[in-house]
Amino acid sequence: MSTAVIDPSRMSDEQKAARIKAVVTAEGQRLREAHPILKHQNAIGAAILAISWLGIIACGWAYYEGALSAWLCIPLVAIFASLTHELEHDLIHWMYFKKTPWAHHTMMALVWLARPTTINPWARRTLHFNHHKFSGQQNDLEERAITNGERWGIKRLLMTGDNVLSVALRMGKVPAHKRAKLFLSAAAGYFPLGWLQIGIWYNFLGFHAINGAAQLAGTEIVWWSWILTAMQVINFLTVTWIAPNVLRSFSLHFVSSNMHYFGDVEPGNELQQCQVLNAWWMTPFHLFCFNFGSTHAIHHFVVKEPFYIRQMSAPVAHKVMREMGVRFNDVGTFGRANRWTQAQA
Repeated sequence: MSTAVIDPSRMSDEQKAARIKAVVTAEGQRLREAHPILKHQNAIGAAILAISWLGIIACGWAYYEGALSAWLCIPLVAIFASLTHELEHDLIHWMYFKKTPWAHHTMMALVWLARPTTINPWARRTLHFNHHKFSGQQNDLEERAITNGERWGIKRLLMTGDNVLSVALRMGKVPAHKRAKLFLSAAAGYFPLGWLQIGIWYNFLGFHAINGAAQLAGTEIVWWSWILTAMQVINFLTVTWIAPNVLRSFSLHFVSSNMHYFGDVEPGNELQQCQVLNAWWMTPFHLFCFNFGSTHAIHHFVVKEPFYIRQMSAPVAHKVMREMGVRFNDVGTFGRANRWTQAQA
């Protein structure tokens, strides 16, 4: 029996995308047959969530007991929290406990609690489905919110790492009559965990900045005792909960906003929506967003595969994606404000 030769030069982009989907789907099926445990998707999702939370709690306890320094606690918690982000993304696509609503929504609540720098995951579901429908277009609000399409510079760097600045620094581009709506929408999306995160983070930064400035000036601030007591709690929560997620969010937003193309993407053309961003120098960022740049593009072709299957199928997926013309490590996108072909006007 002869095997037809696949010639990408004779294929349309739609046919190329279909080819990628077929190969990646087949690899996912092969992996499940080779490893039957993978068929227990609900149990795997719940187990990963349990491991993530146990890791976060263990790190927090070790830091509290003095067995783990802040400089180790922060990145370790960020790694565990990155697992919960991948779970949230899968949950948004209803990959776990779709037929058991209480378990599904309990998982949604727990992955949000692990990551207070993110918006309400139930609200994000609408934004994310919109992202798939209009990826790379002006109304792809999810990607625009994390700076996709902005010119790189100090402004974008600050917006990438801070949710408050992400909203505040884009207000100048928003028509005056729409600014209140943008502010209220952002405030509602981050309530209540985001509000708590912002309060803790800015109090932490402000307190230590004031003390640092005083020390440089050769003086010392005499704080009220209740402030010092409150700062003990704030310092602990910052090291074990807030700072790890600031690190995780920055890494994820940096990777995601630069692997997605924006602005001149042909509507519905999946080959133009993402690149594979897996260069060696991306490793520090990938450490805190679970290899997102290497595997997320696979998701744009085969939506319903959980994140751990994408990790396992990546070698096969990358091979066919490269053959079909998906870009790999297109660093020029950093200078093109994430455009597919041209610089931002």
